[in-house]
Amino acid sequence: MRRLLSIALATLILTGCAQDPLAEQFRSGDNKNYIAGDGTVTEFAVDQRPTFDDWEGATESGAFLSSEALEGFVVVMNWWYAACAPCRAEAPDMAALSEEFADQGVQFVGVNVRDTAETALAFDRNFGITYPSIMDAKSGAVSLAFSGVVSPQAVPTTLVIDREGRVSARILGRIDQSILRELIETVAE
Repeated sequence: MRRLLSIALATLILTGCAQDPLAEQFRSGDNKNYIAGDGTVTEFAVDQRPTFDDWEGATESGAFLSSEALEGFVVVMNWWYAACAPCRAEAPDMAALSEEFADQGVQFVGVNVRDTAETALAFDRNFGITYPSIMDAKSGAVSLAFSGVVSPQAVPTTLVIDREGRVSARILGRIDQSILRELIETVAE
């Protein structure tokens, strides 16, 4: 009897876990190599905004970029890679928003977590991306600097960082252009 209760309890627990969409994606084995976020937007109250460690790295064009160089700017950071379907889908909106806010003290920065510089440059040309991307695939240093704020498997993830270097908002999954615009405007003002 005790054994049957244990089996029943284990079945109940496992069945409950089956309702988790991220667990379902993992178990499906469809080899898409990412766990898609659901577009969840988290805004942090001013006094509860997470900070992050200093970071630096080479961009796809070979330039050098650091968190120190972005001090005083509103920064939109987007974790991505070229084969990620939601990353490709949101790329035109990211490009448009980066142009829209270019003269308002807002800097967009990509964080490429898988590709070579050549692949990232081809992606930039294909989608009209004009902002830099840190090539973070080998070191993971930028992703590590945001540990606790960005999950390494939740790609794409987009952060809006205020002028004081604190995370104002996070979007897990593909962005909605109008929502990201509002999040940027809230901090840019």
